[in-house]
Amino acid sequence: MISGTSVDGIDVAVADLRLESGVVELAPVRHAEVDLPADLRARLLAALPPGPCDAAGVCALDTGVGQAFGAAAAALAGAVGGVDLVASLGQTLYHWVDGDRCLGTLQLGQPAWIAEATGLPVVSDLRARDVAAGGHGAPLAGVLDRLLLAGDPSAAALNLGGIANATVAGTAFDTGPANALLDHAARTRLGLPCDTGGAVARRGRVRADLLDVLLTDPYYAAPPPKSTGKEHFGAEHLDAALARVPAVDDADLLATLVQLTATTVARALAPYRPTRVLASGGGVRNPALMDALAVALGPAELTTTDALGLPAEAKEAYLTALLGFLTWCGIPVDTGTGGGARVLGSVTPGRDPARWPEPVAGTANALRIAPAGRGSPQQDSSPPSTTPDPVPAGGPHARP
Repeated sequence: MISGTSVDGIDVAVADLRLESGVVELAPVRHAEVDLPADLRARLLAALPPGPCDAAGVCALDTGVGQAFGAAAAALAGAVGGVDLVASLGQTLYHWVDGDRCLGTLQLGQPAWIAEATGLPVVSDLRARDVAAGGHGAPLAGVLDRLLLAGDPSAAALNLGGIANATVAGTAFDTGPANALLDHAARTRLGLPCDTGGAVARRGRVRADLLDVLLTDPYYAAPPPKSTGKEHFGAEHLDAALARVPAVDDADLLATLVQLTATTVARALAPYRPTRVLASGGGVRNPALMDALAVALGPAELTTTDALGLPAEAKEAYLTALLGFLTWCGIPVDTGTGGGARVLGSVTPGRDPARWPEPVAGTANALRIAPAGRGSPQQDSSPPSTTPDPVPAGGPHARP
């Protein structure tokens, strides 16, 4: 489970995972996008930088997110049955980057609430160990991407969440904003949560003057590995750029922000000359953004992870399941963000006494997306609210 930088809901997925001879086999079973309670979402958005948030606020949000994640996990686990383990990436409240170093990161969603709601062990706090080891702790998508692309070194992976991130040539890094600035513009200019289907952006024209100002941000020129977030690419960033150019109408603003993402992604990947780019994340549902990326990335082929059997809109939830599985099996992973190989995360025991599996010898070196033979993959925006009976986890086969 994860709630991304767009704070637009909880992405939940159930996966059947096995490990054989260093190859992880992941079979998507079911995924859903669950709305956050409206009041909780509003308080989270208000607390994100540069908004004020004191210790009492952090405590209340940590509890509220944990309870919401617990309800979402219990509902989907109850719907499919036989779940062994829950993994949660939570909701990032702050990602502390100073220059080329990440100094700390804070994700909300107290795992004790998830364990109480489901009765299952919970793997959480998956970013902090990588940061402590000198990495950026983000993007963790590099773990899944590097395993998935192990047989295709000329390919790159791209995730279009609030922030865009890429994995290429063994390195994972954030390229800059994707939906973060687009959604901010939609909320403030259109009174909508997003520009659905890129409809307004398609009516606009790219304002070269605004695009040039936005592209001067030094983040884009910094070498990877690197990470960023709404702390940097937020409302103040966009407002400062708009203040330097003549008035920009709504459609032109959205068209320019689409081009900003396409341009910065293409420039970040250009040194690696990928022949194929596999996209995922909420941004793949924006045809205006995908069209702009296809042009900017050419002659590389732009496709989505759906082509490999991994639902593009749920990739980060399936990534979280993979991370939880690797942690539970005691397998160290290199995120590609500078921290080296580590076993990530912390474990909160479930209702039953903790029964750890024997650590798996060796490591994972490839990922295969299995066909839908071990479950019934489907999407469900409102899973039933049933709490599952706990199933003890163990061995190199688990269903997070």
